[in-house]
Amino acid sequence: MKDAGDKITPIEPSRKLADAIRDVKNAFADRDDVVVDMREAHRMRLELLAAELAPVFADVPADIDNFDFAVSSGLQPRLWVDAVSHVAMGRDRRTFRFLKDTRIGRVVLAESTDMKPVADAVTRYVAERVVERQRMMEGAVESAVTGLHRAEVR
Repeated sequence: MKDAGDKITPIEPSRKLADAIRDVKNAFADRDDVVVDMREAHRMRLELLAAELAPVFADVPADIDNFDFAVSSGLQPRLWVDAVSHVAMGRDRRTFRFLKDTRIGRVVLAESTDMKPVADAVTRYVAERVVERQRMMEGAVESAVTGLHRAEVR
């Protein structure tokens, strides 16, 4: 009967810790390269969307400074529309996701692998914000507090 110790492969004496560290560093570098490449691909797609939306961004009146219209870098690149809404790439790396942060959480305003429907949704969103601001400046929209106060007075 053979002893269980006979199946153990001895460690090569030429194997050094320095070699193992070099191998691990190379593996990390390869993974980091993939992550950077993915981030750059996301950023490139968002820049293409920004170029598609450039005429819309240019048409926003100069006196309205609510919008950002910038592609940010970082762990997850984003095309910022304003302080609460942005376009990011989905987990599948092909889906454009137009998101808005609200008091109750993040809401998906549009999502598609095709750029056009997302660009249309962003255009509509910008138009709604411009009209909303114009109405507020003209006094057509009463605030909830003012409307409530008038209802109590009557």
